[in-house]
Amino acid sequence: MISVNMHEAKTRLSELVRAVEEKNETVLICRKGKPVARLTTPTRRSVNRLKTFSDLKPIAINYDPTEPLSQDEWPPEYR
Repeated sequence: MISVNMHEAKTRLSELVRAVEEKNETVLICRKGKPVARLTTPTRRSVNRLKTFSDLKPIAINYDPTEPLSQDEWPPEYR
């Protein structure tokens, strides 16, 4: 565990975060010698659920889906 005061934490923040990410260190941040915050293990990377799937890229719609169908395009039972 790394213990640092507030001023040192501000000065070395990038280094301390890197230690948490790469070495799974815990950083205790103190104010006037008393612990006030803790940096712990990194959070999980979120999964982008909106990403496009490469399998779907070849699919193309070659018509305007909002355009009404002509009479000959309707099935006979619905004409």
